[in-house]
Amino acid sequence: MIPRYTLPEMDKLWSDEHKLRVWQEVEALVAEAWEVEGAAPEGTGSAVRSAPAVDTGAWRDRERTTRHDVAAFVDLLAEAVDEAGPWVHYGLTSSDVVDTAQAVILTEAVDLLLACIDDLFQVVRRRAFEERNTLMVGRTHGMWAEPTTFGLKLATWAFEIARNRERLNRARHAVAVGKVSGAVGTYSQAPPEIEAHVCDRLGLAIEPASSQVTHRDRHAELVATIALTGSSIERFATEIRHLQRSEIREVQEAFEKGQKGSSAMPHKRNPILSERMVGMARVLQGYVTTAMQDVALWHERDISHSSAERIILPDATTLLHYMLVTFTRIVDELVLDRDRMRANLEATQGLVYSQTVLLALVDTGLTRDQAYRIVQRCAARAWDEGLHLRDVLTDDPDVHLDNLAVCFDPTTALANAGSVFERLRALS
Repeated sequence: MIPRYTLPEMDKLWSDEHKLRVWQEVEALVAEAWEVEGAAPEGTGSAVRSAPAVDTGAWRDRERTTRHDVAAFVDLLAEAVDEAGPWVHYGLTSSDVVDTAQAVILTEAVDLLLACIDDLFQVVRRRAFEERNTLMVGRTHGMWAEPTTFGLKLATWAFEIARNRERLNRARHAVAVGKVSGAVGTYSQAPPEIEAHVCDRLGLAIEPASSQVTHRDRHAELVATIALTGSSIERFATEIRHLQRSEIREVQEAFEKGQKGSSAMPHKRNPILSERMVGMARVLQGYVTTAMQDVALWHERDISHSSAERIILPDATTLLHYMLVTFTRIVDELVLDRDRMRANLEATQGLVYSQTVLLALVDTGLTRDQAYRIVQRCAARAWDEGLHLRDVLTDDPDVHLDNLAVCFDPTTALANAGSVFERLRALS
């Protein structure tokens, strides 16, 4: 991922230095397991573990000769441990190290994402309760619908974030598996006890039937979950963009001192961060196709997935990390114009209460179709002539309602909305 959208915590996890350290720990655990089996001399595992970290520059130089990154790493590590050298990579194939280490790094990356999604959930949940009574127009198809509150809108976000948190937890378990089963998964050179020792110490489950690799449906599930989480952020960000439009002007991204919205037009305050979220979600969605295509490898394994994974796994986790951190700040600092929300609600001239009137007429004994046509006729006149629907209904000879004023009370429309917040309060 380009530096512009990379935050240091995730960048560290995907660095070559960290990857080589995890590779070294896998090698050390394998050597340690051979000790437990009574094959390797005592102290072999600790010798591999305490060896100087493989220098990334020297590793890249060696790879230019070996044309194989793991072979280059093994050469350098074996040279650094003297007498323990023969036990480095003993009985292993490259994927035993690479896939197991990648599982460690992926779980670390997902744990970071989970912490960030928790932060986002808490901010959205808090603001939902703060704005639970902030009246505004609800819109469907981009058109006036019925009254709602900004808090209810945020509540839908909070529940969706919680669902994504559950999905991400499941995907974490899916990728948190290692394998030390050899070239075709038959344990031909190392018994299952070696694998069990390594995975147990790393906190990983074991791929129950590996080939040469851990199977890529696991990684596809993770990337799909990451993309789905990004799509949720895209939904939220799109809402902010619409509500910040000049004609609506109900919410606004925080605009800092010295910030410029346009190089040409000084009056502009554009929702640039929300727009950025939408663009990033598109990138994540594209990674899903690649991850799905990585599932189908030839026979026990080929490396068609390898080059793609070197891009999409670091990038997907890095990009979602940036999105979660950034969008948490967007929501936390979001500026609301509550007077404008109320003014936009009143500008509907009561049209948003048409269903309430419809049902009130049905309750007087009219058929639904009769009531619908009366309200539709009155609403059309109110719209065309710029009148308030309540006044048009009052003058209509077919309308006989004693409780007409109650129909235009927004608290009536929202009388049962509190149940949403009861559910949200129970969600942690």
